[in-house]
Amino acid sequence: MHVEAWSKVSVVLFDRQVTQLDRLATASRGKRGKLLNRAEIIRALIDGLIDSGMDIGADSERDLRGRVARRLSTSYR
Repeated sequence: MHVEAWSKVSVVLFDRQVTQLDRLATASRGKRGKLLNRAEIIRALIDGLIDSGMDIGADSERDLRGRVARRLSTSYR
């Protein structure tokens, strides 16, 4: 399944984040007929951030969240 070396890691997510990941996965199935799972979505988001070349330079998780949201031109609360 994986074509490159990989490691299994555990992370703690908030319930609201898991709910949103599941909604994104379900929406992808409805639009394209293929289900993306949580891990695929998370890996794609990480690779997208890496590929963007964005200088993370954040002081906190909240700061990074705001920088990413602004970079993606979304509203940030």
